[in-house]
Amino acid sequence: MGLLALLWGSVFLWIELALTGLTPVQITVIRCALGTAVLLVLAGFGRQKLPRDQATWGHLVVAALFCNALPFVLFGIGQQTVDSGVAGVLNATTPLWSVLIGLALRTEPRLTPARVGGLVLGFAGVVLIFAPWQRDGLASWGALALLGAAASYAVAFTYMGRTLVGRAGPMAISAGQMAAATGLSALGLPLSGPAHPNATALVAVVILGVFGTGFTFVLNYRIIEEEGATSAATVGYLLPVVSVGLGALVLGEPLTPRIVAGMAVVLLGVALTRSAAAKPPQEGSAPRPSPVLPTERDQPGGHSTEPR
Repeated sequence: MGLLALLWGSVFLWIELALTGLTPVQITVIRCALGTAVLLVLAGFGRQKLPRDQATWGHLVVAALFCNALPFVLFGIGQQTVDSGVAGVLNATTPLWSVLIGLALRTEPRLTPARVGGLVLGFAGVVLIFAPWQRDGLASWGALALLGAAASYAVAFTYMGRTLVGRAGPMAISAGQMAAATGLSALGLPLSGPAHPNATALVAVVILGVFGTGFTFVLNYRIIEEEGATSAATVGYLLPVVSVGLGALVLGEPLTPRIVAGMAVVLLGVALTRSAAAKPPQEGSAPRPSPVLPTERDQPGGHSTEPR
């Protein structure tokens, strides 16, 4: 669990380093391609075959757009102006967006006072981080792009929960989704601008694709199988802490009391919305692993652990 939290939480650091020589679209294409390669190998070892029916591939394309291609690009765009640590904290708002989308679609249980309080606290933490009342606040187009990425994940999880859960093996379905994401993001290459690759950027994007997008799935899946989805979901609460810590230690990003306080408020809000919605498992029931590629997207407490 510690290794999984480190790999997921470090994703924002690798994006920041990759941006020193590559554009957001280029990073996304390479990341998705490498993640696809890893997952295809793992699916082969697990004797899991890619889906063959057109309906499943249609769902995979939609999922790949909202769960991989679009948010990956948005994180790259956002981190051009926003620190990696803050990006990790804003990513943690995904469960809050999921609740709002569920309410809009009327698939979410009725709101309890605890869940309302969690939503208010969570988005209050975002406002605290942005500090729009200060001249040096973080409110910017980059920050909005990061929130858009978190909201895109929430849209994807709702869609995937309805259309992809239970189809084929989890590694095969994830490999297919990542392959579709590679193709979708490649469409933006002609408009992405020139690359200025350097050793730091290339190493960072390889680590991002192989470990941050490929092998994290295996770790996440093992934890779900051996300890249950609830235990796996707890990793999500460590991700913003890891991203903020690595940003401060490695990149020298400012660790202000306002950002730390905002992170704490966001996580408290997420915890309230999740704990109020949680239902005790039935006796004898076992958690069902979700065939969703684990990423930084769904933490804390999103659909994949409960992957990228």
